[in-house]
Amino acid sequence: MTDANLNYEGSVSICPDLIKAAGLLINQQIDVLNCNLGSRLTTYVIEGGQSEICLNGAAAGYNQSEDLVILVAYCSLDAESAKTHQPNLVFVDAYNRVSSLKNKETHQKENFEHAA
Repeated sequence: MTDANLNYEGSVSICPDLIKAAGLLINQQIDVLNCNLGSRLTTYVIEGGQSEICLNGAAAGYNQSEDLVILVAYCSLDAESAKTHQPNLVFVDAYNRVSSLKNKETHQKENFEHAA
């Protein structure tokens, strides 16, 4: 996570590259799992700046900018589809740049390569 902003009404600001890589939608409900605190909160996605992951509003009071977080989005599937569903996993480096994708058929890692 790069920031925590108490002076906003809510949400989590996420870098456009990460939104695209994960296939998230603006205003989509997601859970934020804080690895440092062992906590979980539910919020919604808004577009942030490059490399940004920022919890806004009340959630910012319980999270620090240096905390490691996992963002989780869910989908609803019928029982048959659920048997073979594979989630899309987006892994990032220390700067929240996409480092690898798993089970993502619509986007390739090379679309998110960054300059060294």
